[in-house]
Amino acid sequence: MMSLGFRLVAPLFAALDAERAHRLAIAALRMLPPAAPSPDEARLATSAFGLAFANPVGLAAGFDKDGEAIAGCLRLGFGFIEIGGVTPLPQPGNPRPRLFRLPADAAVINRYGLNSAGVAAMARRLAARRGSAGLVGVNVGANKISADRAGDYATCIAALAGLCAFITINVSSPNTPGLRALQGRAALDDLVARAIEARERVVAAGSARTPLLVKIAPDLSLAELDDVVAVALARGIDGLVVSNTTASRPEWLKETALARQQGGLSGRPLFALSTRLLAETYLRVERKLALIGVGGIDCPEAAWTKIKAGATLLQLYSALVFKGPALIGKIKRGLVSRLARDGMAGLADAVGREASEIARA
Repeated sequence: MMSLGFRLVAPLFAALDAERAHRLAIAALRMLPPAAPSPDEARLATSAFGLAFANPVGLAAGFDKDGEAIAGCLRLGFGFIEIGGVTPLPQPGNPRPRLFRLPADAAVINRYGLNSAGVAAMARRLAARRGSAGLVGVNVGANKISADRAGDYATCIAALAGLCAFITINVSSPNTPGLRALQGRAALDDLVARAIEARERVVAAGSARTPLLVKIAPDLSLAELDDVVAVALARGIDGLVVSNTTASRPEWLKETALARQQGGLSGRPLFALSTRLLAETYLRVERKLALIGVGGIDCPEAAWTKIKAGATLLQLYSALVFKGPALIGKIKRGLVSRLARDGMAGLADAVGREASEIARA
């Protein structure tokens, strides 16, 4: 029924300003009546960061920025969702327009700039759903005007640890000036140390240990990736999210006028870049960390390629703009079909099996 509803309203959404359509989608999901998604095929079950996932297909951060429609998003059949990014203090983000669809390229450019209602509002929403079904992670960031950005991450983690399934440290948004500099070795080491310290204070107060992940940019050089992996392994980060949107613009984009808009590019044009970085990351972490593969997943084959490149879990968002929620079930069915075709008992058998080849491509 939801897929039919999307087909009926898709022309209306396409005619609306992109951000207005985004807000309308959040409102629609918020109003959905409670209902559990259909059970997943057993072979899709996987584990990462000490958590059990019914299926590996997740919703990427950036869609439900303030956790307004958690139940509705989970109802679509995701194995998990990531809400946010959230900042310590409320901030409006960048001026509009700041979201652009590139239909001919199946891509999106956004320069939202971490618009957020603030961590206190997010904490209240998560506390209110304590005990509810579904795995919900939170993406955290820093305020644009902050004088202590590492401290901002620690503040968010202190407020949210114990209220969610995992927390992703977002140091890779291209829309907050200077944020990506936090991926440098010294800055990241300090940030992660303070983040873990904040998490451990919450654990000492009696809460469960919340896994911490770091989300990286697809535009990292291999030397920069080496630094990120070294910090993650040395500090005991639980996983990496590969990757955020790209500041680059492939020359072959068809929507040439829109491509000149500033912001992070996502969707199909991000697939090759993010998947190659994913494979390079997998080869470096040597299975010591679980990876979430993000960027350009818009069909079962793309999802399967991410897994073969090293992803234990997957996230998508931009493809839903063009293909709607039916894509989630299609990807899950496609993964089951590929497991059967290759004689595999579960997804763990496929993770990273072609990472070397993909990294060299």
